[in-house]
Amino acid sequence: MIKTLLENFAPENNVVVWMVAAFVLAFFIAYQSFPTILYIAKTKQLVDEPDSRSLHSNKVPTLGGIGIFLSLIVLMTLVGAFLNTKVLLLVMGGLTILFFLGLKDDLTVLSARKKFIGQLFAALLLIVFTDTRIIGFSKILDVDMLPYWISIGFTLFVYILIINAFNLIDGVDGLAGTIALSVSIVFAILFVRNGALSLATISAALGGSLVAFLRLNFSDKNKIFMGDTGSMIVGYLIAIFTISFINMAQIDETSSYYRASPALALALLYYPLMDTLRIFFVRVFIHKKSPFKADRNHIHHRFIDKGYSHLVTTLMISGINLVIIIIAFNLLHLNLNTQIIYLLIYGSVLYSLPFFLKK
Repeated sequence: MIKTLLENFAPENNVVVWMVAAFVLAFFIAYQSFPTILYIAKTKQLVDEPDSRSLHSNKVPTLGGIGIFLSLIVLMTLVGAFLNTKVLLLVMGGLTILFFLGLKDDLTVLSARKKFIGQLFAALLLIVFTDTRIIGFSKILDVDMLPYWISIGFTLFVYILIINAFNLIDGVDGLAGTIALSVSIVFAILFVRNGALSLATISAALGGSLVAFLRLNFSDKNKIFMGDTGSMIVGYLIAIFTISFINMAQIDETSSYYRASPALALALLYYPLMDTLRIFFVRVFIHKKSPFKADRNHIHHRFIDKGYSHLVTTLMISGINLVIIIIAFNLLHLNLNTQIIYLLIYGSVLYSLPFFLKK
C-alpha cells in the first residue's frame, strides 16, 4: 500500500499539503535536536563569552546553526526522490561546506580569508553546475545582458554580499532569523507560482527550522545563538533563492516579474543589504578602519541605545522590512528604474526612523 502510494504521489498535484509537510517536518527535526545541542554546548562550555560589544551579560551557546543544518539536510534527504535531485545535492554540498567552516569559527577561530574561499566555492557549485546566475541588469540604467564571465563574477559578488549581510545583522535576538523567515516564506510562494517546487520546498523547510530556532533565540532560560554556522547557512540559502528567482524571471519573458525581479529581490533584502553597505561606508570613510572590524554602528544598535528591548527592536525592523516588501509588490507595474528609485527613497526614509526616535 505504501509503495503504491509513493509511486503515485506527485508533489505538484498536492502543493499545499507538500509545503505544509516540509515546513512542519523541518520544524519538528530542529525542535527535537535543539535540547541535545543545548546540553552538549553547556556541558562542554561551548558558549559565547560576553565582551565590551556584547548585548548580553550571560554566557550563551552559539551552536544554533547545527539544528538548522540538521533539519534541512534530513528534510532534503527524505524528500529528494520526489524533487530535482541535482539541485538538492548541490545545495546540500554547499551547505555542508559552510556548515563546517562556520562550526570551526564558532568553536575556535577561522580567518576571514578561509571563510571567503569557502563561500566562493559553495557559490560556484550552484553557478557552474546549474548555470543559475544573474544574466543581466534587466535594463537598469539601460544595461541589459552581461557577458558570461562578468555575469559569473557579479553573481559571485551577490552571493558573498548576501551571506555576509546576514552574518552582520545577527547582533540582536531574533533579528537575522525573523527577517530570513519572512523572506523564505515570500520566496516559497514565488517559487510555487513559478513551478520551482524543489526551491519552494527548501524555502518552506528553512522557514520551519527558523521557527524552531527563534523559539529558543527569544528565550531567557534556554537561549541559543545561531552563530556563524547558522548565519552563513541561512545567508547562503537566501542568496540561492534570490539569484534563482531573478534568473527564472529574466529567462521567461512571460513572467510577471520579467522586468521587476531585481527591484523585488532588493526590497526583500533591503535591511540586510542597506545596513551592510552603510556599516562598510561608516567604517572605511568615516572611522578610517577595516570594514571587517566589529563595532556598534548597526541600525539595530541604534534601537537598543534608545532603550528598546531585543524583541521590540526585532519586531520594529522586521515590520519595516515587511512594509517595504508590500510596497514593492504594489509597484510592479512601474518601470524597473522607477521602482528602484522609489525603493531607495521610501526604504531609506523608513530605516532612518531609529535615528529620530525618542524613548
